[in-house]
Amino acid sequence: MSKTTRATLALQQAGISFTVHTYDYDPQAERIGLQAAEAIGADPSTVLKTLMVTVDGKPACVIVPSDKEVNLKKLATALGGKAAQMMKPADAERMTGYHVGGISPFGQKKRVPTLIEESAFAHASVFINGGQRDLQVKLAPRDAAKFLDAKIAALI
Repeated sequence: MSKTTRATLALQQAGISFTVHTYDYDPQAERIGLQAAEAIGADPSTVLKTLMVTVDGKPACVIVPSDKEVNLKKLATALGGKAAQMMKPADAERMTGYHVGGISPFGQKKRVPTLIEESAFAHASVFINGGQRDLQVKLAPRDAAKFLDAKIAALI
């Protein structure tokens, strides 16, 4: 089933090769990324979650494997800051234009510094949210990093 979102349109316009994967989103899931991995039958380390954070009060986007937690100290250091914290859900939704559980790094309303966990590059392809709660896009991590002008760093 084809789904079109701001994220998929942005990738198409940039000429990025990707495939779309839909799944049954479970709003009761304790960990959304792990639920997505299970639903699409993928290794959780290849399904990346998109997190919105602030570093010294400035917004940033962080992409890490769904089975890992971001280390806020490493994140702050990677962006040259002192302190990082998770963005409040309402602020993340307002900034990105997406709903929590469907936040994609692609096609956000406002471009912010983006970091991708270095372990993602051990895989030929990864899944990243496609802009809604039941949609993942599969693409090469290098293509995602190039498109997002993302910094690659050890974040877990």
